[in-house]
Amino acid sequence: MTQPDAPCLRGRAAVIAPHVPFVDQIAARWLAQAGDDAQACGNGLILLPSRRAARALTEAFVRQVDGRPILLPRIAPIAGLDEAALALSGRNALDLPPAVDPVRRLATLTLLVMQAGRAFGDVQGVDQAWPLARALADLMDEAEWAECDLHDRLPHAAEGDFAQHWHLTVRFLSIITQVWPAWLAEQGVMNPVARQTALLHAQAQRWLEAPPPAGYPIWAAGFSDAVPSTIAMLRAVLSLPDGLLVLPGVDMECADNVWCTLPPDHPQAGTAHMLAELGLERAGMDQWGDLPRGCVASSPIPRASLLARALLPAHALAGWRDSAAPVMADGLSVLRSADQQEEAAAIAMVLRQVLEQPGRRAALVTPDRALAGRVATELVRWGVIADDSAGESLLTIPQTAFLRLIIQAVDGGLSPVALLSVIKHPLAACGLAPGNCRASARQLERLVLRGPAPPPGIAGLRGALARAAEDPHGALADAPDAPEEITAFINRLETVLGPLLALPRANLVPVSTLLAALVETAQALAATDTTDGAERLWAGEEGNALGQHMSAMLAWCDVLPDARLGALDGLLASSLAGMTVQGRRAVRGREGTAVHPRVFIWGLLEARLQTADTIVLGGLVETVWPPATDPGPWMSRPMRTRVGLPSPEWAIGQAAHDFVACACAAPRVVLSMAARRQGAPTVPARWLVRLNAYLAGHGHGLPPHPALRWLDSLDRPPGGLVQPASPPRPCPAVPLRPRSLSVTEIETWMRDPYAIYARRILRLNRLPDLEELADAADYGQIVHAALDRWFRAHPTGWPADGEAQMQAVFADVLRAAELRPALAAWWAPRLERIATWCAATEQARCTAGGKRTVLTELSGRMQLEDLPGGPFTLRGRADRIDRHDDGTLSLFDYKTGTLPTRRSVLEGWQSQLVLEAAMIESGGFPPPVAGTVAELVYWRLTGGHVPALVLDVARGAELAGLIASCRAGLRDLVAGYDNPDQPYLSHPYPGEEPRFADYAHLARVAEWSAAREENGG
Repeated sequence: MTQPDAPCLRGRAAVIAPHVPFVDQIAARWLAQAGDDAQACGNGLILLPSRRAARALTEAFVRQVDGRPILLPRIAPIAGLDEAALALSGRNALDLPPAVDPVRRLATLTLLVMQAGRAFGDVQGVDQAWPLARALADLMDEAEWAECDLHDRLPHAAEGDFAQHWHLTVRFLSIITQVWPAWLAEQGVMNPVARQTALLHAQAQRWLEAPPPAGYPIWAAGFSDAVPSTIAMLRAVLSLPDGLLVLPGVDMECADNVWCTLPPDHPQAGTAHMLAELGLERAGMDQWGDLPRGCVASSPIPRASLLARALLPAHALAGWRDSAAPVMADGLSVLRSADQQEEAAAIAMVLRQVLEQPGRRAALVTPDRALAGRVATELVRWGVIADDSAGESLLTIPQTAFLRLIIQAVDGGLSPVALLSVIKHPLAACGLAPGNCRASARQLERLVLRGPAPPPGIAGLRGALARAAEDPHGALADAPDAPEEITAFINRLETVLGPLLALPRANLVPVSTLLAALVETAQALAATDTTDGAERLWAGEEGNALGQHMSAMLAWCDVLPDARLGALDGLLASSLAGMTVQGRRAVRGREGTAVHPRVFIWGLLEARLQTADTIVLGGLVETVWPPATDPGPWMSRPMRTRVGLPSPEWAIGQAAHDFVACACAAPRVVLSMAARRQGAPTVPARWLVRLNAYLAGHGHGLPPHPALRWLDSLDRPPGGLVQPASPPRPCPAVPLRPRSLSVTEIETWMRDPYAIYARRILRLNRLPDLEELADAADYGQIVHAALDRWFRAHPTGWPADGEAQMQAVFADVLRAAELRPALAAWWAPRLERIATWCAATEQARCTAGGKRTVLTELSGRMQLEDLPGGPFTLRGRADRIDRHDDGTLSLFDYKTGTLPTRRSVLEGWQSQLVLEAAMIESGGFPPPVAGTVAELVYWRLTGGHVPALVLDVARGAELAGLIASCRAGLRDLVAGYDNPDQPYLSHPYPGEEPRFADYAHLARVAEWSAAREENGG
C-alpha cells in the first residue's frame, strides 16, 4: 500500500510517570476533559495495545466514577480493529480480500513443504512437514508486521560469502515468495497479518482524508513500541486536532546523546524508535505526574530512576559513579530459590500473605507457563484460585491428551501401557458408568496385561485372557464399582475402538479419514451409560476450543497427502503448538470453585499497564525472561539484516521494558529466580545482575524476601521437632505365622523378615510388571531347562559327540522360549559358550571321578519337630545331585546371576545349598537320593568372556559341621519366631540387605532408614 505523506502533527503527546497508575490516570483525564459529564464521557475513542489493557481501562473508569452511571467511550485494542468496528466506510478496507483460515493456511503450506521436499530429495511426512509450515507462516507474519517485502529481498539474502546450506534454504523459501502469493491470489484471500496491517493503514488513511468531526477526541494510550502499521495509526491520531498520544514510563532523565544511541535490547529502545518515527521529542511532551483522585502511587517515585540508572547501556555506565545516583530500593526484594518447585511454593506463599490484608491485590508476572501452573496449583493448597489470564496450552488439556493417547494405543497394537493409559483416563467410560469402566480396566490389567505383553490387537488380548489364571479376588477388589465381565469388556473395547482399528496401520490413508475415525473413536470412548460422548469430550471452554480446531482440521486437511496412522499423533501435536485456551488447570475436579478476585497470574502481554499492591516477577533467568535471542531456522543474523527483518534483540528490549514497567507497577515487588531448572544450573536475568552490581557499588543490595523461611517452617510439626518414622514391628499371633517355607525363603526370612510377613501372612503378592520383558530370571530358566534336559537324557555317561549334542539342546530350549528376535540373538552366543564349558567340565568329571548318576530338579522336604509352635516343614528343589558309586553325593546349584561368597554361605546368610544337604541327610529326598553329602558346588553360568565360575563351598569334616550348624540355626530361627513377641522386622541388618526388596515401599524403608543412617544405626 502506498504510504501517505507525513501529516502535520496537530495532536498532543503526553507521558505518564512510572509511579502513577496508568489506566486510572487515563480514565481520570478523560473524565476531566469531558467535564465529568456522564453523557459527554461517551463521546470519543481510546485505542489501546491489547484486549487486557482495554479491560483494565474499563475497570478504571468504574473506579473513577465510584458507581455513578456514565456512558463509556469506545475502548478498542488496536490488534482487534476490523472493518466492522472502525474502517467500514473506508473504500480500501472494503476492497480487501478476507483472511485465510489459519488451519487452511497451515495445511496448504504443509502440502507445499512436502512437494518442495520431494524436489530437494527429502520427503517429509505430514507430522514433520506441519512444523516447517508453521515456521514459514511465522516468517511471513514477522515480515508483514515489519512491512518487509520478502519477494524482492529474500532471493538476495544469501548472496556473497554465505555457506551453501543458506543458499539451499533461500531456494526452499521460494515457497513463500513465489508459490504462496500465487495461491493466495488464486483463492482470493490474504494472510491474516497482511490484512491486519492493511486495515490499520486504511484506517489511518481514512482519518487523514476525512477526520472525525471537531469535538470527537481520539486517544492512543499505552504503546511502548510499534510496528510500521501501528506507527501509521499513531501518526494519524497525532494529525487530528483532538488526537492525543499517551505513553507509559518514558525515561525523561536519560541524556539525549544516550537516548539517540540506545541498543535494541535496552528497555527504552522501542519507545525511542517509535518517537523518532513519529517525529516527537521528549522535551515537547506533557508530563502527567499527578495522582488521580482516590489513587495512591503504584511505586516509590525514586524506583524508576534507580532502574533506569542500573540498566544504562554499556557506553553510558560512567553514570553509575555519579554521587547523586539513586540507590534507594524501597519495596524491592529478591527471592532466590533452589529449583522450580521451591520457587513456585515460595511465590504462592508471597501471594497468599498479601490476602491477609483486606483489599490488597497480588499478582505473579512471568512468561514461564510451567511456573504459572505450579504456582496456581500451590495456591489451591489454601483454597485460593488465581485468575490466570494467560491461559493454558491446548496441547496440555485433558481432551488433547485423551486424543493423543488413543492414537498411540491403536498405533502401538494396544500394548498394555498405552491401552491402560486410554481406558484409565478420566474421560474414558466406554458406554459404562465411569467407575465401572475403571473397575473393568483394573480387572483387565490384573488378568491380561500384567506380565509378558500379549500379542498385538484385540485378538492378542483374547489369546492372553485364555492363557491367564482367574483372579479369585478380581470382583471384590473394585467394590463398590462393578467390573464388567472380562470377555464382554474386551468386546466393548473392540466396538468403541473399531473406527481406528479398521484402518490399516502400515498403509497410507487420507488424513481427513484418519481425523474422522479419531473423533468417532474418542466420542465412543467418552460416552457413559447416561451421557453422550460428544457432550463430555467437547464441553467447557477447553473442549469447545479443541472441538473448533478439530472441525477446522477436518474441513481443510483434505488437501494433505495420505499418511499413516502413526503420523496422526505428531500432526495433532504440531497443529496445536502455540494455541492457548482460557483454562484453569489447578481447579480441575473442583467444579464450582470461584476465582479469587484479588490474586492474578499474568503473562507479559497481560501485565502491561496493570498495577497491584504486590507483584512477583517470576522466572528471572536467561532464556526465560529475557528469552533466548534466536534468529530463527530460516536466516542468520546477517541475512535478517540484509532482508530488513528486526534484530532478535528487539524482543529482548521489549522484555526489558516489561520488566521495568512491572517493577514500577506495585509498592512491593519481589524479583524471583530459581538456581536450577530441569536439573540444570541457571543464569540470573541480566537485569537482576545489573541491579545487584549497581547497588553493590554503592554499598547497598536487595534484601532477601522471607518467603523461603516461611516455606522452611510450613510443614514442620508444632515445636519444630521432627520425629523420624519408626520401622514396622508387626507381631502376628503364632498360629498365623507360616509353618512351611522353601529353602530360598529362609534367606529372605533372615535378611528381611517383613517380606515373609507381607507375603505369607498378609498374602500380598507383587504384581508382574506391565509389558514385562525377558530378563535374568528368564535367562536362568533357559539354562536350567537345557541342563535338566541334557542330564535326564545322559544321567550316567558322556557320549562321544557330547559337546555338539549339548549345544543343540541349548539351541532347542532357546527356540522354544519364543523370545523376541533381538533378545534371542543376544543370548544365543552366551548359551553356546555355556554349553561348551559345561561339556568340557562334565567330560573331565566323568574321566576323573569314576561312575556317577546325575539326578536333576528333585523336590524334597524336611520336618522339624518339638518346636514351640508345632512342626515346621522346609521345602526345596535341588538343581542337581550326583550320586557316586561309593555312596557319597555331590550337590550342585546353578546361578546365572551373582555368585554367593564363601563367607556368606559359611555364616548362614546364603544357606540354600546347605539346607538342601541337610534335607538329603535327613532323608527328605526320595530314593535313590540317600547317603552323605561330600561336596557342595555353585556354578555361575553367564556365558560371558569367562563363561562360568565354580565355587566349591566345603568338603569332609568342614562340610559336616556346616550342615549340622545350619540345621541347628534353622531350628533356632523357627523357635525364635514361635515367640509371640518376636516382630517381623524390615531390613534388620544394614550390612546384609535383601537382594530383592519387593515390600520396601510397604514397610516405608526409605523414610525410616534415612533417620537410621543419620543416627549411625
